[in-house]
Amino acid sequence: MKFVDYYKILGVKKNATEKEIKAAYRKLARKFHPDLNPDNKKAELKFKEINEANEVLSDPVNRKKYDKYGENWQHGEEYEKAQQQRQSHYQSTQQGFSGNDYSDFFEYMFGGRRASSQQEHHPIFKGQDYHSELHLDLKDVYTTQRQVLSVNNKNIRLTIPAGVENGQVIRIKGKGGAGFNGGPNGDLFIKFVINNRTDFKRDGNNLYANVDLDLYTSLLGGEIMVDTFDGKVKLKIVPETQNGTKVKLKGKGFPIYKKEGEFGDLIITYNIKIPTNLSKKEKELFKELQKIR
Repeated sequence: MKFVDYYKILGVKKNATEKEIKAAYRKLARKFHPDLNPDNKKAELKFKEINEANEVLSDPVNRKKYDKYGENWQHGEEYEKAQQQRQSHYQSTQQGFSGNDYSDFFEYMFGGRRASSQQEHHPIFKGQDYHSELHLDLKDVYTTQRQVLSVNNKNIRLTIPAGVENGQVIRIKGKGGAGFNGGPNGDLFIKFVINNRTDFKRDGNNLYANVDLDLYTSLLGGEIMVDTFDGKVKLKIVPETQNGTKVKLKGKGFPIYKKEGEFGDLIITYNIKIPTNLSKKEKELFKELQKIR
């Protein structure tokens, strides 16, 4: 991933207030939100950049580091600590440095000119971790699937196990930024954003759904067809089923993450529908029933 100017991404000046940054983020986030731009890869990429910029600039501590160190802000404190140790060492040996030795602020840290002492050791740092979001529909994660992501001009083959949850983060080791001075590469962290466009509510591995039941079937019993996540099933309705009755369909819920062949349950709640626009004959029959009761 190339270095990007977070201020430019949000369209604010470097001296922008927290309020201005927040307002700019909200405006852009609404404009490029995936729900408003379905199947628009450019908008999805822009949305990720906006979130990344906001995560840094909305945090006073991170913003201060970013303003001071730029693209290397995540390693700024480590550099300063190494620099202090380095200066302390040379002061004790009466071999201090002049300001000219650091004409480029990160020259020493990233392999520029070497100091004259043979005792110098370049500090080693792990590469920057990358963070990204992957937006999927709930139907997409009902089965295991494979995708190819492009990170830093490199394609990464990613297997997404069935049952991934909204907000879940996975780490791909070594796919972040390059290490410094021989240090290990950073990692790639992917956060899943699962959009539910179905009539089912998901809670962990279980699914929930409401099913309408006509008054006569609820009183007399019968059979109905109901939708599950992967098809229809026939259910037997016992006589005198009450409104709000719940039934559990074992194994008809959502796949359990990384447990192939295992599923949660589907919990159905019956909503009894009272008939309307009764005919004269129907009203007479209900009155007769009322007298009997």
